[in-house]
Amino acid sequence: MQENFDLKQLMELLDTRQLRRLKEILTEMNEVDIASFIEELDSERTVVVFRMLSKEVASDVFANLPVEKQEHIINSITDYELSAIVNDLFVDDAVDMLEELPANVVKRVLKNSTSDTRKLINQFLKYPENSAGSIMTAEYVGLKKTMTVEQAFAYIRKNGVDKETIYTCYVMDAKRTLEGVVTVKDLLMNPYDEVIGSIMDTHVIKAVTTDDQEEVAESFRKYDLLSLPVVDHEDRLVGIVTVDDVVDVMEQEATEDFEKMAAMLPSEKPYLKTGVFSLAKNRLAWLLILMVSSMITGSILAKYEAAFAVIPLLVTFIPMLTDTGGNAGSQSSTMIIRGMAVGEIEAGDILRVLWKELRVGIIVGILLGLVNYVQLLIRFPGQEMLCLTVVLSLLATVVIAKTIGCTLPIIAQILHLDPAIMAAPLITTIVDAVSLVVYFQLACSLLSI
Repeated sequence: MQENFDLKQLMELLDTRQLRRLKEILTEMNEVDIASFIEELDSERTVVVFRMLSKEVASDVFANLPVEKQEHIINSITDYELSAIVNDLFVDDAVDMLEELPANVVKRVLKNSTSDTRKLINQFLKYPENSAGSIMTAEYVGLKKTMTVEQAFAYIRKNGVDKETIYTCYVMDAKRTLEGVVTVKDLLMNPYDEVIGSIMDTHVIKAVTTDDQEEVAESFRKYDLLSLPVVDHEDRLVGIVTVDDVVDVMEQEATEDFEKMAAMLPSEKPYLKTGVFSLAKNRLAWLLILMVSSMITGSILAKYEAAFAVIPLLVTFIPMLTDTGGNAGSQSSTMIIRGMAVGEIEAGDILRVLWKELRVGIIVGILLGLVNYVQLLIRFPGQEMLCLTVVLSLLATVVIAKTIGCTLPIIAQILHLDPAIMAAPLITTIVDAVSLVVYFQLACSLLSI
């Protein structure tokens, strides 16, 4: 936020009805900050403040408001005001809004759109959810390769004011087939009489309308793009994705992965705006799965009940083994899921990853085992075999945990599942069961139980 953005001062001006002074301050503020201010207002004052804004600023502020506020404003303003906002919005912002609004509100919005805007919105709404087509915008600069640099500049000056970006321009033929890309820098560095076709870059990085938005985000990350052209299956340019839209996609995908890694169903709403029952529903499913799977651990303990009776001390080491195994597995899975998310690790790397984590597990297991062996000998003198059993179990547990933690996310990707589901909670449950079996088998063998 800007340093001069003082929520308390703005509220005071509104409370004391100093609306002229409030309007002056709002005129100087960034659209995002104005939207943040409006979010804090009640229903009645939301419309009062929104109507203070100029037509140009109002649409930008509207695009930054949460859908609940957008719906309230739509229901409170006239058709004329609504038409001005909708037709001034970038198409991708309008589509994002309409996907969240109730059907009756959508109908009114489309009714007050121009025929061209309505046609574009309807076209975008038909693209699959979370696809390149669903996040693209149609506001781009399209040039012809027969244009000169001078003609290109004249075209940009005339048509660029309402475009999402003018830095990167796209060159098409008469059938709108994408032929190349040229930047404003390219235009500035060449003579006015130079033809666009001779300076454009024909090796265009592009996406297809049906590509997943995660693939689009990966292209931006890999090639450091500011915008990416989107073509249909006949290679005709239909829109572009800009970096601001990709930042939203990255945030959405990261949030979704975090929620899956914490054993929750993803939620699209912000935490403070999500109902208690929705939060409970999102968490309950995975907790039920993990609770049922944890019963396996209980059945393993019941199977080796006789070993407890002979050497009760065995029970005291179970928490240390399971906790260490769970933590070791979580470390590996987190690193692998992160590596897969940023494109460092592919499914074909599974053997290399397994070999590396196996060696890491052996080194870590040996060091942890040595520390443990010393402290166990001090605590339990004369129980060397028992200490050896615990240490060998710890080594085996760490190696197994690292192996499971690194392979399950990759296997999930091979099976076309989200690798994020193979995170800490699930891996901990699996490692707990395996480590207990290893522990008691070693105890029965080495201690002759």
